[in-house]
Amino acid sequence: MSQDKSNTMFSNSFVDLMTSLAVIFILLLCASLNNAQGERQTTRNSVLVEMKNALKEFTAGGIEVKTDPKDPLGLLVLVPEDLLAFRLDRADISAAGDVFLRSFIPKLSAVVCSPRFSKEVNSIIVEGHTDSTGTDRHNWDLSQKRSMSVVRASLNILDDRGMREEKAAFLQLLSATGRGSAEIVRDTAGVENPSMSRRVIFKLRFRSVEQMPVLETLGTARG
Repeated sequence: MSQDKSNTMFSNSFVDLMTSLAVIFILLLCASLNNAQGERQTTRNSVLVEMKNALKEFTAGGIEVKTDPKDPLGLLVLVPEDLLAFRLDRADISAAGDVFLRSFIPKLSAVVCSPRFSKEVNSIIVEGHTDSTGTDRHNWDLSQKRSMSVVRASLNILDDRGMREEKAAFLQLLSATGRGSAEIVRDTAGVENPSMSRRVIFKLRFRSVEQMPVLETLGTARG
């Protein structure tokens, strides 16, 4: 009887010990994962800052580069209407707009496709916007056509420059969408600014913390 009691006590102590060790292991694992997550997130933030600095030269020409307030992994490159110079109610790019894109697109692609950023950028969305003049349906269609015009022109420019690798990368990253007058720009008094509302935005979205290890694994496997 005494032997059975001793065995039971030993068994219980052993179970308690193993349970404690398991809890400690889980806590250490969680701490390690949290640290890794924090380090990766810090890296994500630093990449966005680096890209923003790399695109600084565009700001001298009236282009605005800023973080996306709706997406922590997004960077916005805002191109005002006067640089693309779309004619009233038209989606085809004017001669002035073509001159701008021929200067802008090769520089943008050189940065995005550089060794530093080529594996960081997940997508580039060309987003067209209009002012509130006209019906919603008309504005949606017009903004979509304008963004598509920019995408086509961008790819043609890279082709003309012989930038084949950049074009191939852009083909995988680029997409076009129209927002119509859903996001018009207002001044401090709340009044719409039509010229600022008519714009094209290049939305650069970076790979998330979770995507990077997967990408690295795939890259290692392919290598």
